[in-house]
Amino acid sequence: MLPGDELVDDPTVVTNHAITIPAQVDQVWPWLVQMGWHRGGWYTARWVDRLLFPANRPSAAQLVPDLQRPLAVGDRIPDGPPGTAWFVIEHVDPPRLLVLHSTTHVPAAWRARLGASIDWTWTFTLSGTPAGTRLLLRTRGRTRPWWLTAAYVMALVPADFVMARSMLAGINRRVQRQGAAVKRSCSCRPQALATATPEPDSA
Repeated sequence: MLPGDELVDDPTVVTNHAITIPAQVDQVWPWLVQMGWHRGGWYTARWVDRLLFPANRPSAAQLVPDLQRPLAVGDRIPDGPPGTAWFVIEHVDPPRLLVLHSTTHVPAAWRARLGASIDWTWTFTLSGTPAGTRLLLRTRGRTRPWWLTAAYVMALVPADFVMARSMLAGINRRVQRQGAAVKRSCSCRPQALATATPEPDSA
């Protein structure tokens, strides 16, 4: 059982996706900190955004300093234009755990008139391994009434598979690219110092 599992009782669907990233946990965590709609994005491939989320901007390719602030329980992470859909942070333990919870991912009119609801969580866990970081994404969702549950299983479960795998792959690419850039910067520094022209003696 993972933290956050207690938030959605009797789930309609539970999915788990994971990837091993060849980097330390504290190199992966900053990419989770800046996730969200019109923040860093969700790191999905552009074809996935065009297919599933056409209003989304391209996800950030670099860490954004303005978004690198500590996350806290109760913070909202937007997943659409203001007032439409968002997640609430239920658990956070940097750099090991982030649990996002939402009940807002159905239109307000459906909730009011039809009693429709989607109650779901995204739980991200990061564990250090000899190969780097094991990043796990668990989705737990419960829906009602029956017709929304049927649509959820038929349409959203395949969409979750595509998005989750694309998201994890996108995080992996960005972490490795960032690491390679840091290595290039470090390897260039000694050479630059060795070849620098000394300043003339002021004496």
